Amino acid sequence: MRPRAPWRAPAAATLAAAALAALDPAVAHAHFALLEPACYSEQSSLGDPQKSAPCGQADPGNPIELTGEVTTYVQGQTITLRIDETIFHPGHYRVSIAENPESLPPDPAVTAGATPCGSTVIETDPQLPLVADGLLVHTSAFTGEQTVEIKLPDDLTCDNCTLQVSEFMSNHGINNPGGCFYHHCAIVTILPREGEPTGSGGAGGAGGDSGEGGAASSSVSSGGAGDGGSTASSGGSAGDGGAGASGDGGSAGADASDSSSSSGCGCRVGAAEDPTIATVAGLLALGLLRWRRRR
Repeated sequence: MRPRAPWRAPAAATLAAAALAALDPAVAHAHFALLEPACYSEQSSLGDPQKSAPCGQADPGNPIELTGEVTTYVQGQTITLRIDETIFHPGHYRVSIAENPESLPPDPAVTAGATPCGSTVIETDPQLPLVADGLLVHTSAFTGEQTVEIKLPDDLTCDNCTLQVSEFMSNHGINNPGGCFYHHCAIVTILPREGEPTGSGGAGGAGGDSGEGGAASSSVSSGGAGDGGSTASSGGSAGDGGAGASGDGGSAGADASDSSSSSGCGCRVGAAEDPTIATVAGLLALGLLRWRRRR
């Protein structure tokens, strides 16, 4: 007995499903596989599990096997959706994004036609969690894998959220579970766009350096702290003589403040350039003191 090749089982299943569709489209089962972004679960050659909403996680006898795949995007990015419709039925696709599977929107209502799955509404202005609707509308079989571009919302960011791709099938019987829809999910992270470079406003603090320059110029005189005017006054009070000497010292201090190359010592030297005046002033003061004592 010849051993059966491992690829023949899924191929035979596909042929059987196609033959069943030709005989009775009302009970045929369309299928698709999610290729991009990476599906959150392992998929068979037909794309199973995929019947139960929202992610095929409750298909009877076909438990989910997680892949651990996470696809990363940036907010507002245009992304590529790639699918392979393994068994044809007329219909279209829709995409939703939510924080978790429980927050995904329910499948929309369906209106029966020649079969229970006749038609459903297509949202022309989808709102979150619905991102896109009416994708890849078709009434005949695709010739291969299909891709379509989708723009993510400009204001949407999330960490390990759930992106759902669902297929509506018309001219189809009711799936149990799943109704008129098939479902796949992907785990995605949507990062914020890179922010603009930070402004240079902080550098404005450097203006304080000019203030330090002012302090340095005030240190030229012996006054130290305080502005130029107060240091000139303190220069005046530096004289050791009487009233006349202190006045001269004040004028010398004012001259020093006008010249950035002068020093405090220079101010004091300038006040004592004429020793005769200082001597006469001292003698007059001494004579006045003795005269007061005699009285």
